[in-house]
Amino acid sequence: MIIEGLYYTKDHEWAKIEGQTATIGITDYAQEQLGEITFVELPEIGKKAEQKSELAVVESSKAASDVYSPVSGEITGTNSDLESAPEKINEDCYNTGWICTMKITDESTIDNLMDSKQYEAYLKGM
Repeated sequence: MIIEGLYYTKDHEWAKIEGQTATIGITDYAQEQLGEITFVELPEIGKKAEQKSELAVVESSKAASDVYSPVSGEITGTNSDLESAPEKINEDCYNTGWICTMKITDESTIDNLMDSKQYEAYLKGM
């Protein structure tokens, strides 16, 4: 499932951009590839992240996978529900399974992301 109106990376992260705030998570494709998610290491609030730098870690029954920052910014919030219920990412990665929120510090980094149609074409070409 790909949601229109979100931005996507080639590493299968998504970003919902509202003004200066980005809500970030991993895509449906990513959670399917990982399998049952068993642990999420959330980023620290206040941490600054450059686009494509490591943001969080998602562990599953199959593997551990880094989550990379889709934009450059500063972490303003995390989904603490994932600490006790990491499976929320498997159940609904675009709503209850979001990972963190960021204040975007470099808006030009948004230009490097794909829209839903571009991401869909990217997946088909994999």
